[in-house]
Amino acid sequence: MKRESRGIQSIEVGGELLRALAKSGEPMMLRDLAREAGMTPAKAHPYLASFSRIGLIEQDEATGRYEIGALALELGLISLRRLSGVRIAQPKIAALASQIGHAVSLAVWGTQGPTVVQLEEPGQPMHIVMRVGSVMALLETATGRAFAAFLPEKTINAALGSGLDRHGVGYNPKRAIKGAKVTEMLAEVRKHGLARALGDPLPGVNAFSAPVFDHAGHVALVITAIGPEGTFDARWDSPIAHALRDCAGGISKRLGYGLTIAAE
Repeated sequence: MKRESRGIQSIEVGGELLRALAKSGEPMMLRDLAREAGMTPAKAHPYLASFSRIGLIEQDEATGRYEIGALALELGLISLRRLSGVRIAQPKIAALASQIGHAVSLAVWGTQGPTVVQLEEPGQPMHIVMRVGSVMALLETATGRAFAAFLPEKTINAALGSGLDRHGVGYNPKRAIKGAKVTEMLAEVRKHGLARALGDPLPGVNAFSAPVFDHAGHVALVITAIGPEGTFDARWDSPIAHALRDCAGGISKRLGYGLTIAAE
């Protein structure tokens, strides 16, 4: 029988607060967070104070609500990067950025939606709104649309129904895409194998996004190329589009996509 290592009970107890906060996915008041963790607010508060000091959580001074802190986000990103698909893709997108001379990002589907885990910037300076850790709007950005077009419909409907899109970079309630326009937009993405954004949501900036598939045919990652509209050729058959498709296809192949195993 395997002997369990000795632990520190207080850390395990406090961990229930972190687990409750992660499960919620939204900032929480002390009383609600304590209740979900199965303890009283008085017992929970010292744990939260310590977690705040080391950056695992943060408290909004205006609302008093607690949310995931910088250290927790950093640990989460490290975990995401360790996924095999991300490890395989990292050097590939660095090479792609060098090839096309534009910024290239890598995103995964996280608990909050399309989440950027790597960003390779070109030699020339460029202002872009995304950074590592950014969550991109699902329907308003090329990155989000690439996920929306190839993830299961029930996953996308659940995300949109929960209001997930409202918290992403690029979301604008005045220009929210709805109904038949969503269907038409996602059909175009599937037709070309790419999502495209032309000066929207960031004026003067174009983008292409391509999905990467795993061995089971599920979208595992999305690669996005971004650049100024003056130098970023956004035609569907442009060199940038071809290079992005080739890059995504190569990574998909490394992940086993399209391979068949003969029966013995």
